[in-house]
Amino acid sequence: MPTGHLGFAVKVLGADLPSHDTRRWQSDPHLRVSLGYLDAILDYLARHDVRLYRISSDLAPYLTHPDMPQFHAQIEEAAGELAAIGEKARRHNVRLSFHPSQYILLNAADEEIARKSARDLNAQAAMLDAMGMGPECVVVTHVGGTYGDKEASIQRFIERYRVLEGPACARLVIENDDKSYGIADCARIHAATGVPIVFDYLHYRNYNPGDVPLDEAITVALGSWRAGVRPKMHFSSPRTELREVSRKNAETGKKETVLQPPLNSQHSDYVNPFEFIDFARALPADSSVDIMLEAKAKDLALLRLRADLAKYAPDVAARFR
Repeated sequence: MPTGHLGFAVKVLGADLPSHDTRRWQSDPHLRVSLGYLDAILDYLARHDVRLYRISSDLAPYLTHPDMPQFHAQIEEAAGELAAIGEKARRHNVRLSFHPSQYILLNAADEEIARKSARDLNAQAAMLDAMGMGPECVVVTHVGGTYGDKEASIQRFIERYRVLEGPACARLVIENDDKSYGIADCARIHAATGVPIVFDYLHYRNYNPGDVPLDEAITVALGSWRAGVRPKMHFSSPRTELREVSRKNAETGKKETVLQPPLNSQHSDYVNPFEFIDFARALPADSSVDIMLEAKAKDLALLRLRADLAKYAPDVAARFR
């Protein structure tokens, strides 16, 4: 049976391990400091046999900030450390990735925002290049906003991807989102550009115009990846617990905490094992897929899901580590 790996994103909750240098610019933060943290995280991943990890998008602080040129050469300054991290990741068989923030918008109506987004995408891809990572190590982005004209926004993404220069050309992948661009939209963009699709299960459940069946959506996403590169997907369960929201009381003017119902687009702390089991069994039996768990409990959610799979679905546990 083809196998894949489970992974988590950025924060490590099972140990006191920072994900990146969080100091403000006045303290001269640097990529070298972040790489020291990442080195320790790789040791933690090895101890727990975790083979898939998303690096913080803030790994190199202020790297592309237009008004802080003193930070622009961090990749070159940390070339040795980046190469060492890449060698260690390969030794431990860890697939690394980046997922830039929601402010990275390649299809932005504002040309300057689009140019800045391209710089950020290239910078993160360049770090993976400097680590010597293979093509499976990708930079995940959403298609972006609709800006009142979804068709024009799709075309902007296609056009800008076609002329995108630099390391991001080879590493960029797109993800269906939960309110603007469903799997069918991503399939259109893939057909025009060849850019691979990361299928996000919770986003699909929240936004699926055209009611694309799950098996069809999975097939589209799997088929978008280049030969020899294992596809990657995202999985999370919707939040079900009450939310504590701080708001101002209209009568007293004081802030108070009120309880609100959950939002189905938000990630839960842990993964519902039965939901994951159904999803895993819906994957083609001959497919090999890596799945990034987007749960608030991070590594703790991954370790708990492994235990749940061993208890409730040994066949799925054997397929995903």
